Amino acid sequence: MHQNHSELTSSSTDPIDDTAILFSKPFHAPREMANLQEVVRGDHAHGDGDFTRSATRRLTEITGAPAALLTTSGSHALELASRLLDLGPGDEVILPSFTFPSAANAIALTGATCVFVDVDMRHGNIDPQQVAEAITPRTRAISVVSYGGVAVDFEAITAIAEEHGLAIIEDNAHGLGGSYRGQALGTFGVVGVQSFHDTKNVHCGEGGAILINDVTLLDRAEIMREKGTNRARFLRGQIDKYTWVDIGSSYLLSEYNAAVLDSQLESFTGIQQKRHAIWDSYATRLPAWADGENVRLMDVPADRQHPAHLFFLQTPDHDYQVALLAHLRSLGVFATFHYIPLDSAPAGLRHGRRLRELTESQSFSDRLVRLPLWADMTQGQIDRVIEGVSSFHR
Repeated sequence: MHQNHSELTSSSTDPIDDTAILFSKPFHAPREMANLQEVVRGDHAHGDGDFTRSATRRLTEITGAPAALLTTSGSHALELASRLLDLGPGDEVILPSFTFPSAANAIALTGATCVFVDVDMRHGNIDPQQVAEAITPRTRAISVVSYGGVAVDFEAITAIAEEHGLAIIEDNAHGLGGSYRGQALGTFGVVGVQSFHDTKNVHCGEGGAILINDVTLLDRAEIMREKGTNRARFLRGQIDKYTWVDIGSSYLLSEYNAAVLDSQLESFTGIQQKRHAIWDSYATRLPAWADGENVRLMDVPADRQHPAHLFFLQTPDHDYQVALLAHLRSLGVFATFHYIPLDSAPAGLRHGRRLRELTESQSFSDRLVRLPLWADMTQGQIDRVIEGVSSFHR
């Protein structure tokens, strides 16, 4: 999650009134402290302990992925994915301009080129038609994110990938618990990536995971995650000593973080019920105001299930966005916009290129407003957000 000048979360250092409604607050699951105390009293605080194994099992049960490896962040999981695909100089990866820099960093760090394409204006997801147009002989992969947990058009993206022999990297940072035509998000790419930053539905402060959907990649993923060594096989008793066998890094989540994550995943159903109740309140109580103001509310196609990660609306223009955010802030409601398109960013210009001028990404960014949504919001806070939005008129 990505703080900007209009966004306040519980971790912000800006002084705020105690009655303010923050954009995001981390949920605290019932067994967090007990799990942490168990780690403190025990003799295993580094990665791949009992809580890592338990949290990993819970994650694979939620997603149906064949295997998962916990990592220190979603960013590191994206980097691990790029390394697994052996991306390098001369390669190209197509991705949406409207996404977080970690997706592009993971590509650029290998020396490959980011090829930015536009998003659709309805959901903020990558445009399959532009993906097809952007393919060159150097294209190796397509990186996609289901914005807000509303699934990308995976039928179209998968068909393009299969036709051209391309890998799909599925950034599922927003999508845990969502699905497309009955299939869990995170399982459409050769790998899926999760984030457990404290602004996500479930979190451990900082953390992530890589879902291994192509099981032929699992052995190498374990090696890269463990500093390039075959230590995982050693710990399972498959070899009598371990050594450096590939390029890797230290991507293991500590047991302290895993203890928190395990408690969060144990509470996943309850967290989701709370978040969906808030999302549904926005969706059912704001349409009359939105129709009168020419504002488009977030919607979800019938063939997709979303995880209530966020609720957004699209204003008629940028001036309306700025004015609405200021109005809400004056009422102590901290709504926010989101990504600035990457294709025109300084690093985007250095490490990538764009298919053409990406007008939809810029327009989506200029008109997006995200409303506060966190599991422990009270009914009074939900009412205040809705009343604050509804009281704004051009």
